Amino acid sequence: MTDVIQPGGAARLSDVQATYMAQVSKRRLYSGITLLVFILLMVSGFRLAEARNGGSFIGGLDNFFDYPGEVVAEAVEKAGELPAHFVTFFPALLETVNIAAVSTLVGALAAVVLSLLSTRGLARFPRLVPVFRRIMDVTRAVPEIVIALILIFVLGGGPVPAMIAIAFHTAGALGKLFSEVNENASLKPLEGLESVGATWSQRMMLGVVPQVAPNWLSYALMRFEINIRASAILGFVGAGGLGYELKNAISWGQGQYDEAAAMFLMLFATIVLFDQLSSHFRDRLVHGRKVEMHR
Repeated sequence: MTDVIQPGGAARLSDVQATYMAQVSKRRLYSGITLLVFILLMVSGFRLAEARNGGSFIGGLDNFFDYPGEVVAEAVEKAGELPAHFVTFFPALLETVNIAAVSTLVGALAAVVLSLLSTRGLARFPRLVPVFRRIMDVTRAVPEIVIALILIFVLGGGPVPAMIAIAFHTAGALGKLFSEVNENASLKPLEGLESVGATWSQRMMLGVVPQVAPNWLSYALMRFEINIRASAILGFVGAGGLGYELKNAISWGQGQYDEAAAMFLMLFATIVLFDQLSSHFRDRLVHGRKVEMHR
């Protein structure tokens, strides 16, 4: 049997279609205006930067590859010394990885607490949920390099300022992600635990954490990749690690470019390695172990 559309129904259908097309056209118009404003802002900002720049950005494009070319040429010329440089700077690389690992661990632990206190339906103090959310916003908004520069001025150079700066930013970033995961947790286990007199911390540990732990670990591993890059960058401002050694090699200029190339290769290989490892373990955590079916 086929449904027969009454004349009045056909008119209503056409009205709905006309309303939908009008909304689509309006959305496209707003999107076009937004894109146009964005392009105008980019052009005006570029022209302002070009006017205030000591040189000319367009005129300097011809020399863009000069410095990388010099580094590669010197590295090729001294290729036999690269293995020795790998051995020399390996401790600095370990320091960079350690900074990222410790800061990720500390930041993730702080993020767990902040996320549980800022998730509606789970929070220990529901009225303070906006306060904890604003705390995460602040820690997430301040760049690591700004925090590191302040801490270096107070504590001096070394890995400790970098670790604190990255952990501070990690707490806010992971706290936001963890809270979004918490919102999808089932509340039925919490109701059961509450009915037998469990405390808030017991309800969180037994009722929420088992549900969200795989996603928490997945986000923490992804953040660990980001923190390796951040710890290397912070080395340029005196926070230790491979970035500090790389800055020194670059500052010396020609004659040290082979060392800079060796450190570039080490950092690149490390980032690729941990990216592949974390991707593998994140896939295992979220999707579980894949079992092949044999006939």
